[in-house]
Amino acid sequence: MSVLPPSLRPRRLLVHLRQRLERADRVSLAAALVAVAAGALTFAVAVTVFSHHSANHDEGVYLTQAALLLDGQLAFHAGSLADAVHPWFFIEDGGRLYPKYNPVPAATFAVSMALFGEPRVTLAVVAAGNAALVYLLGSAAVGRRAGLAAAVLFAASPMAIATSSAFLPYAPTTLFNLVFAVAYLRSVRDESLRAASVAGLAIGVAFFARPYTAVLFAAPFICHALWRVASATRRFGAESAASTPRALVDAGVRGLPDPVRRHGLTALFGTLFVGVTLAYNARMTGSPLVFPYQVFAPMDGPGFGERRILGHSVDYTLGLALESNGYALREIATRWFAAGPLGTLAALVGGAVALRGWRATGDPRGLLYDRAADDASGTPGFRRTATALLVGVAVSVVVGNLYFWGTHNALADLSDPTDGLASLFGPFYHFDLLVPLSVFGGLAVAAAARALSAARDRLVSRGASGTVARVALAVVVASAVVVAGVAAVDAAADPIERNAAVDAKHEAAYAPFDETTFEDGLVFVPTPYGEWQNHPFQYLRNGPGLDGEVVYALDRDPVENFAVLDAYPDRTLYRYGYQGVWTADPETRVTPKLEPLDRRTGARIDAETTVGVPDRVARAQVRVDPRRGAPGGPDHVSYTVSDLGDSLAVDWAVTPEGVRLPGAAAAGDPEAGDPVPFDPEGDAVAVTVTLVDPAGATFTYRQEVTVRVTEGSEAGASGERVEVVWPPERSTCRLVTACGTEGTYLPDEPDAHPEWVVFETAAEASD
Repeated sequence: MSVLPPSLRPRRLLVHLRQRLERADRVSLAAALVAVAAGALTFAVAVTVFSHHSANHDEGVYLTQAALLLDGQLAFHAGSLADAVHPWFFIEDGGRLYPKYNPVPAATFAVSMALFGEPRVTLAVVAAGNAALVYLLGSAAVGRRAGLAAAVLFAASPMAIATSSAFLPYAPTTLFNLVFAVAYLRSVRDESLRAASVAGLAIGVAFFARPYTAVLFAAPFICHALWRVASATRRFGAESAASTPRALVDAGVRGLPDPVRRHGLTALFGTLFVGVTLAYNARMTGSPLVFPYQVFAPMDGPGFGERRILGHSVDYTLGLALESNGYALREIATRWFAAGPLGTLAALVGGAVALRGWRATGDPRGLLYDRAADDASGTPGFRRTATALLVGVAVSVVVGNLYFWGTHNALADLSDPTDGLASLFGPFYHFDLLVPLSVFGGLAVAAAARALSAARDRLVSRGASGTVARVALAVVVASAVVVAGVAAVDAAADPIERNAAVDAKHEAAYAPFDETTFEDGLVFVPTPYGEWQNHPFQYLRNGPGLDGEVVYALDRDPVENFAVLDAYPDRTLYRYGYQGVWTADPETRVTPKLEPLDRRTGARIDAETTVGVPDRVARAQVRVDPRRGAPGGPDHVSYTVSDLGDSLAVDWAVTPEGVRLPGAAAAGDPEAGDPVPFDPEGDAVAVTVTLVDPAGATFTYRQEVTVRVTEGSEAGASGERVEVVWPPERSTCRLVTACGTEGTYLPDEPDAHPEWVVFETAAEASD
């Protein structure tokens, strides 16, 4: 027996949907098709262009947060391992790690993760919902045909396509903002308390998601509501003054003006979620008035003056704000709105049509208004209000973003439109600006269609045949569609290509993980941007319990790495590395490797390293250098080999007293020289073989082995022992003895090195 109420059972829902479709007209069906197409396009882009996530590392933050929510958690509880598993944009608080972002966007992703195991379903639903809501909003303001065109313009905007296809908060927040706008207007038009309640809930959720974004969007509506409440209150006061006390008592609350009740209900539900937001703040930061992002970077919020996040700071002045936001608006107008400049021109024309309509007929649809074929509900006054509120949203978003330095950061280089995150997603802090642009652009399209229809009628009235008039109209419409379509595709192609290049880079870098099935794995990952998980490797995320089939830990100091190894003693070990330098440039690729590791322990570990030697090498210098070392002994030992063949074998050993390098002793006795001591708590010892040609050029084989001293704990073992992580990190360097990841040795990639390069290493533990 189903536990769902009858109205929510699948069969009843399907029947209800079929009935609604049977009653729908062509415009409504077309709008539904646009919404479905927007969702399908978003899903397709998400699984192809962003298959391994984008260059915006906030995606990893939200997906990690979504996984935590599904597990019933708001934070990681990592204890002493917090630094080793610290995700990007998470705050560390006594072993607890919580994100700087509020959980609403992550919760939307968590829903589809729970239902379908695929969070991209949420992206598709949000994109479809936004397109449908733009249609409803446009229909209320300027008519259903204009609303349909608005939905198309919104869905075809490159900023909507790119941003909606990634796990970012801007499109989900706009969804709630649009629900608020549509419900608010319906509450005004229909005097509906239910719609007023929905509006309050929607803007409250939007505030919980992104407070500043919600406030900017809602500001014009709040001003309108206050004006209506004030006007109604004045009238109510005047009427009350003329009423008898008995009449006032009888009226009670029911006698309150409708605007007061409706807008009061909207405010009540909106304030409820403001309270939820403050409660969340108190739970996470300890203070209801301190947001998590403020804990992460206290000077990252809105405001002028010095703004700072991590190591990046700027003196954010009004002049810089005007310059940055002016550039962002030009980018939106020319690159990120549908059809680029052509779409922006349509929005300006739509604004002119609305203004002319206000002046001529009192209806913003102007020439579109046709009493015989009216396709919009509400009065002209209502439509004036709706379009005025949309203009207010545009002004509020533009002016409000002057006060926030995020747009400046997203643009990076104001002289280069291909630089910064804005080059991949557009000026996304202005995402809500697409809504009024689309609605007024849709009004222009509908006005043009009406004008063409009127021109056809004039041709027929002047004696032209109906067939000729229809053919002429079809040619004009087809030409316009082709021009607009080419412009739209051209506008979207550039950012899609840039994001696709980033994804190709990511796909190559993560190839070893796509090819490996982990069972109780522990993977050490590099830290090219500092000690952060998922920055840049957001594809490699830990589960909520830090105990999944694979756990990722930062490859850091040897002592810290051994702490991780001790916390996961029975896991299969790997080290992720790559040859090359990781940068934000998608054209700069790295060649990855995922190397299995093991831990070797004994009273002594004997190792042998064999390297290839090319012709014309005059000598080789063999050297041992601990990174930290220890007092009481040499900081390194070395010896030189002059008689070389096509290979050179080097023996060395790790003991509790230090690393021994036979052949380095001055007297020639392999054991006569003192060992090189290392930090017994944990150290990285470099063993290098540097080949020198007659001209002085060098080629160095470098290996760094992680070592420490332990106490005997196994049966029959006593005294101090040594433990190493094997194999060492290996690299080959020209002209220098240390070259980082640029020289990472790739044993399974023979084409990555000269054909004479051989770099083999083996070790055996003994008691």
